Amino acid sequence: MPTDQKILITGVTGQVAFPVARVLAADNRVLALARYGRDGDRERVAAIGAEPVVADLAAGRFDDVPDDVDLVLHFAVAKSGDDDFDGDLAMNAEGAGLLMSHCRGAKAFLHCSTTGVYRTGGDQRVSESSPLADHHRHMLSTYSICKIAAEAVVRATARQLGLPTTIARLAVPYGDAGGWPWYHLMMMKSGVPIPIHPSGTNYFPLLHEDDYASHIDGLIELASVPATIVNWAGSEDTSIEEWCQYLGELTGLEPKFETTETALEPLLLDTSRLQAKVGPTQVHWRDGIRRLVEARNPELLKA
Repeated sequence: MPTDQKILITGVTGQVAFPVARVLAADNRVLALARYGRDGDRERVAAIGAEPVVADLAAGRFDDVPDDVDLVLHFAVAKSGDDDFDGDLAMNAEGAGLLMSHCRGAKAFLHCSTTGVYRTGGDQRVSESSPLADHHRHMLSTYSICKIAAEAVVRATARQLGLPTTIARLAVPYGDAGGWPWYHLMMMKSGVPIPIHPSGTNYFPLLHEDDYASHIDGLIELASVPATIVNWAGSEDTSIEEWCQYLGELTGLEPKFETTETALEPLLLDTSRLQAKVGPTQVHWRDGIRRLVEARNPELLKA
């Protein structure tokens, strides 16, 4: 892991970036960029040893953001549910380019994208060169398109500035802070059917927060010009059906599934590039799921 570095991390109040900041703040100076619009966010970030920094990515206002950082880890994201393409493009795409320009002297820039940029491959594994599409259109209308646009901006800006860059397409992050399996657990608790796609087993690779935090060093080492693109996901094939059944084993709650064309289409991912360059993941998905329940809802565990 990096040590004695000045690291700017965006989106630190969110689920994904917070565990990364917590790990890196132990041995580095971490500047935690966010909007800090919720009560308690500043205190929560400061408690892990990071320094809260306020900025407006969409507007390009970086008055309080130093431009002499060593590394930039860009996790901030806007995903409106009201078709606000102008706002989401300004935040996700324009904001990424403006941030890179402000921090052009950094040694490396890590841009967190999403596997939601891909067209589903059916039963074929999706690699970094696979076709792109509006995968999340039924759940978040702006998300996939804006993330594809952000990647294009990041790729162009990396070349223009000569800034070594990695674009990591993140799959399904989860851990003690929550994630998609936790939402499914809450649906099971409430008796709400869990939507699944009718095309077959609903594969989505989980990636535990311990693993993605430990990957940061390797992802930084991959940074290059032109930008390196890598699928960022767990080494195991996991599915909604399988992890919900296991949640049922842990809690006694019964998952109810609803087959619908509006559910996200499954994505089998090729993670060979990640494993070759960064290594396989270490947290078995069952261990990670159990830890999630123990951390967030221990009262639901069977005796």
